[in-house]
Amino acid sequence: MRAPVAQLLTAVRSQQAGTGTSAGWKIARLAGVGVAAGVLAGLIALPAVGGAGAVVVSASDELNLRPVDLKEPPLAEKTTVLDARGNQIAQFWDEYREVVPLGEVSEEMKTAIVAIEDYRFYEHGAIDLEGTMRALAKNLSSGGVSQGGSSITQQYVKQVLFNSADTDKDKDKALEASYGRKLNELRYAMAVEKKYSKDQILEKYLNIAYFGAKANGVQAAAKRFFGVPASKLTLAQAATLAAAVQAPNSTDPDLGKKQRERLLDRRNVVLDRMAELKKITPEEAAKAKKAKLGYKGTPLPGGCESSPYPYFCFYVRNEISGNPAFGKTETARLRFLNRGGLTIKTTLDPKMQAAADSAIKKRVYASDNAMASEALVQPGTGAIKAMAASRKYGGSKAKNEMSYNVVADAAHGGGTGFQAGSTFKTFTLITALKKGMKISDGITTGAGYTAPGYAAFKNCKGENIGDPTHTVTNDEGSPGFKTLQTGTWGSVNTFFVSLEQRVGLCETVQTAKSLGIKRADGQALQEYETFTLGINEMDPVTVANAYAAIGARGKYCAPMAITQITDRNGKVTRYAPQCRQALDPAVADATADILSGVFTKGTMRGVGGIGRDAAGKTGTTDAYSTAWFAGFTPDLAGAVSIGDPRGSTKYKLTGVTIGGTYYGIVAGASLPGPIWKDTMMAALKGVKATSFHPIDSARFGGCGQSCSPKRVEPESRVVQNGPQDVGRNVNDWNRGPGRGHGNGRKRG
Repeated sequence: MRAPVAQLLTAVRSQQAGTGTSAGWKIARLAGVGVAAGVLAGLIALPAVGGAGAVVVSASDELNLRPVDLKEPPLAEKTTVLDARGNQIAQFWDEYREVVPLGEVSEEMKTAIVAIEDYRFYEHGAIDLEGTMRALAKNLSSGGVSQGGSSITQQYVKQVLFNSADTDKDKDKALEASYGRKLNELRYAMAVEKKYSKDQILEKYLNIAYFGAKANGVQAAAKRFFGVPASKLTLAQAATLAAAVQAPNSTDPDLGKKQRERLLDRRNVVLDRMAELKKITPEEAAKAKKAKLGYKGTPLPGGCESSPYPYFCFYVRNEISGNPAFGKTETARLRFLNRGGLTIKTTLDPKMQAAADSAIKKRVYASDNAMASEALVQPGTGAIKAMAASRKYGGSKAKNEMSYNVVADAAHGGGTGFQAGSTFKTFTLITALKKGMKISDGITTGAGYTAPGYAAFKNCKGENIGDPTHTVTNDEGSPGFKTLQTGTWGSVNTFFVSLEQRVGLCETVQTAKSLGIKRADGQALQEYETFTLGINEMDPVTVANAYAAIGARGKYCAPMAITQITDRNGKVTRYAPQCRQALDPAVADATADILSGVFTKGTMRGVGGIGRDAAGKTGTTDAYSTAWFAGFTPDLAGAVSIGDPRGSTKYKLTGVTIGGTYYGIVAGASLPGPIWKDTMMAALKGVKATSFHPIDSARFGGCGQSCSPKRVEPESRVVQNGPQDVGRNVNDWNRGPGRGHGNGRKRG
């Protein structure tokens, strides 16, 4: 059985000595571009297992040993995410790898890998004939494939085939112990040897090889194992990595003591082999063998969990995974993100992020049941500048961590959000201004409001949804005549439901939608008469962005987190803001003018302003379930929400201790307002203040919020509720199916 092998080896040796027969010459050609098919066919046809019934490996049609081009998809590389200033804030990867040129790999590493894996790599062609024949003889005698005998080129081919496999079945096929697989590898290896130089092949191999400990490629391995780049690897370190390649799982230092001992033993084998081949001296080998393993297990950067800004990171991840422009399916898009070797530049401003983080941390502890979330958005671009929360992201309930993106909507990894309360009154105010009301126009309201009939309110389907059997009552402000100014400053519930009746529920909903308002859970907005009181659950990014549009004089821009993507080949794709004019600029100016009075004459007067033009609206939901503040300057907008993620309707913000301070009740101006104020003052420090555009007095009357409000005649500009309009309690509204998740009236 072994005679043909011996003859073949003799022929090879004779050819190498220059005295070979014609058969030897043909076999030698196999090392370059061809093969003496008849000789190899005879060898392959030997019984794989001795005895009766032996399996014979066929060498008929399958034995076509001509070079076959190998498809070499780009290697999976990590994607790096940068903030607006170019600082790295996150990485994504399926396989942690950093591709480096051979010139950035230490000579010790190159020498060690060649010495132990394929010491005649620079002398032979596609295969090492002596090594292959010796392994083949061993395999034949053992009845299977027990030795590889693969050259570095063949190993590279195997790694490419394995990494290209999409299914587990294809991956198993790429690693199966069969002669058919070996023959295919050889065909590809012959083509690779013709296509690339030896140095190029070695570079490709070092970048694709798996070293264990989740490190793919020599650069990642050097950093993971020893905390140094591949160019700085010492002799002992290089020998360790060369040792790890052969059996990366059984020598994975992350797996335990036994694996580390195996790796150390294997490292010493590599050093001995290098000395045997006279690549290093025996003294150098002995000195290196005395060194400890030195494994550091440097954490692999990557994933939103390890990002300093996890919530923003998840927003970016979902921007890619949810956008068909980056792939036909979500799987394809995540593959593009995690394997594409991209550099993604984002909108996040580290200074503004620090301001939001600090303002929240000052007043809300991570251990509190109540949680604060905040988003900052730039007017005129929609650029998300910060996303902050009082709790860390993670899976530990013991540490009170959050497992979803509490600052964003469900489409960006978020949850269901919190009811936004009276921040929604702003959309009714805008609708009134759009309809032609002046800032001093008003309505006389009572202590409560009752819909005069079922047809008093119509949703956007034209359905009658008014309910004359329930009341809305006030927690802020007193009954009487309220203008657009005073009704807003006092956040009077009955005024705003009456105003919504006058200007139209559907029209108010459409105004909100024009500013990007949508529910955090992705469901349709609830269109009831209490819409103006904020019965819909929202997220801070969406609310902040809607208010940013007012600050940009009605220019709405979709929330934006990514400004530029550079692919692995250096191709740069830039992304511009997606904007449209949602409001008449004059309407936005009048809205800003009224909302600026909230700081001086309204619900935020006890908190005060920020030393520059600013406007905003508090929001407190029924029974103090959640609290909000949304505000803006021409330069920056922000929204802060506070609620209990265990369930805001069950765990209300009454009689609670937050940030070490006891609160009988938490309203919009109690915590969200001060957090917003502190954030904006720090975030805008050093930014030249931009003033609001003056109100168009000829169109909207008065001279802005600095003037004292007065009752406006003629009577046609005043809408009065009759004595019978005692109001409807939104608590009852929310008890029925589809009435929202709150359980009472909304407050300012």
